[in-house]
Amino acid sequence: MIENFGMAGDEQGVEPERELSWRAESVGLAALDTDDAELVHSWRSDPVAAHHIGFWPRPLTATRERIERDIEDEDRDDFLILLPDSTPVGHVALCGQNLVDGTARVELMLAPGHRGRGHGTAALDAVVDLAFGELPMYRLTAETHTDNDPALGVLAKSGFSREGTSRAACLHRGRRHDLAVFMLLRPEWEGLNRPRAWDA
Repeated sequence: MIENFGMAGDEQGVEPERELSWRAESVGLAALDTDDAELVHSWRSDPVAAHHIGFWPRPLTATRERIERDIEDEDRDDFLILLPDSTPVGHVALCGQNLVDGTARVELMLAPGHRGRGHGTAALDAVVDLAFGELPMYRLTAETHTDNDPALGVLAKSGFSREGTSRAACLHRGRRHDLAVFMLLRPEWEGLNRPRAWDA
């Protein structure tokens, strides 16, 4: 499903609109490209994101190389999250895809200044609909720090249930952190009372 999102960029000096791979009611998903490296790097360098996701800022070249490597990975799909006016507000990915077992993992990162506005839930809902509505997935998983309340809330709103805790699974800022493990099964997604991405 390919649609345009936002205003046309046919005037000189205006950025051309991004081609969408997928869309939902309030956000669109465009395939992540190497040209997005600087933007993603700025988001990953944000102290809040670094703490909640558990990494330290890397050089821009490392971010670009990682995006290039991920583009070649057939077991993952990475998307830039766009508002209707084409403003990029985050990154969402469906990774570790195993089409035989029907399993995959979701990852989500929002830009500073765009958190707490429902964009994370909308993007997660969209990529979940992609996994279950267009791909043969049966089980999706996600992990986050047990004290990352915003992420815990987004996962719950999107229908994920907490499966358990990976104790001391992450080393960050000199101490071990527990990771909350969430999952969503296809029958649970089928029972969710919300519009699907293709109904947008």
